[in-house]
Amino acid sequence: MSLFSIPCSGGGIFLDRDGVINEEVDLLSRPEQLRLLPGAAEAIRLFNQAGRRVIVVTNQSVVARGLATPRQVVAVHRRLRALLAQSHARLDAVYFCPYHEAADLLHYRRRSENRKPGIGMLLKGARRFGLCLEASWMIGDQTCDIEAGRRAGCRTVLLHTGYAGRDRACAAQPHYRCANLLEAAHLILQLESLP
Repeated sequence: MSLFSIPCSGGGIFLDRDGVINEEVDLLSRPEQLRLLPGAAEAIRLFNQAGRRVIVVTNQSVVARGLATPRQVVAVHRRLRALLAQSHARLDAVYFCPYHEAADLLHYRRRSENRKPGIGMLLKGARRFGLCLEASWMIGDQTCDIEAGRRAGCRTVLLHTGYAGRDRACAAQPHYRCANLLEAAHLILQLESLP
């Protein structure tokens, strides 16, 4: 049985958080720092209306650096959900990885398959919702998002928001490039409507 042999009923939409849904703020750690990018809520609402599961998978080194606690990250995600709800958009799940190999806090200093480009968070979402990773999409603004999506077998979209791939941490190339999350949503839903 393959690593990706998960009983599934369709694909999902995996999203990075910072620079994809909300503005890139270096080491965002407080709810009041979070501001949605233009069109992001509309994009997520379009995925919701199309019946797609929308799952956030985000590396959060602010915890490893001691700049925020896991509880504070959860508070940021509570605000994110509230802001999206104002536009009738919702997230089905939010996963974050607090670990980093060079963490300032010893408790969080370790290698984790959940930290992108690892695929742990994508596997977790796929198992929880019965998603086929081969029919899923990973959308991000960094090369580690694209690498994670590629490793998991997803189709990938690199956005020109946030870091726009300039991090060059990984060599993976995206299947598609889009200006922002709304453009990506239109592209994906158009591609999936083709016979």
